[in-house]
Amino acid sequence: MLENDKITLRGIEIKDVDFLYKWENDRDNWSISHTISPYSRQVLMHYVQNVTDVYSDKQLRLVIQPRDGERPLGTVDLFDCDFKNRKAGIGILIAEKADRNQGWASEVLDLILPYCFQVLNLHQVYCNILESNQESIRLFEKYGFEKVALKKDWVIVDGEFQNEWLLQKINENE
Repeated sequence: MLENDKITLRGIEIKDVDFLYKWENDRDNWSISHTISPYSRQVLMHYVQNVTDVYSDKQLRLVIQPRDGERPLGTVDLFDCDFKNRKAGIGILIAEKADRNQGWASEVLDLILPYCFQVLNLHQVYCNILESNQESIRLFEKYGFEKVALKKDWVIVDGEFQNEWLLQKINENE
């Protein structure tokens, strides 16, 4: 199980559909997730019911659950999992603004990075962060991610092009 004294990273369940519906349809999150249209509950229910495993799906979504609360905080996603080349993308969503900058994302990285490198045997993990999101950039750099490329005018946010950094972390124990 992926857990420490503050959080558990657990598989997605049917009971999470209402949270996912709210988070996926929050337009403030769309620039991060590259979403361009709302999701229906039916689509999300189908997704939850058809999740198999990270090797088949080439992605893994885990719910961030505080150990002392019932309300999930958000999700961590491994995406574009390429097991031949031993790499995957990572994204963390702390859904509610009031829960951000409270150390939750650090707790997630403390758990998910060893899982990526030791269990999934990945060589590298990467993320894409808007240049304007300095808090996230600092967080990932604190965990050894390095900026490797600036993608200019990569994402449109509120009608304006924004740059996006590609950061990667190579497994230092290989």
